[in-house]
Amino acid sequence: QVQLEESGGGLVQAGGSLRLSCTASGDTFSSRAMGWIRQAPGKEREYVVGIKWDGSTVRYADSVRGRFIASRDNIKKQLVLQMNDLKPEDTAVYYCAAATPYQRYHYVSDFKSWGRGTQVTVSS
Repeated sequence: QVQLEESGGGLVQAGGSLRLSCTASGDTFSSRAMGWIRQAPGKEREYVVGIKWDGSTVRYADSVRGRFIASRDNIKKQLVLQMNDLKPEDTAVYYCAAATPYQRYHYVSDFKSWGRGTQVTVSS
């Protein structure tokens, strides 16, 4: 099992930046692909980024590629999302999520453990 806790959300103007962090507990962080998933009001959960358990591969949604950067530190058990050039359409609750050890992480449904989420609001 892995427990996840996000931090770093907030309110920012369009064009600004925010940095989200996720801290994990448990012994399996380094064997799990991790992801950031977001959900805007009235919409389905959306895959933002997935990062392989060893950090060697990072998959971005087209909507954030070139603006968001994901990274992980397996020693500190942390996942970070640097969000730049934010747009009002990035407004959502952002969830840190973990996939099953050494399994696929390409879809929202691949993520089995979730944090509580952190709100990101981008004003125009």
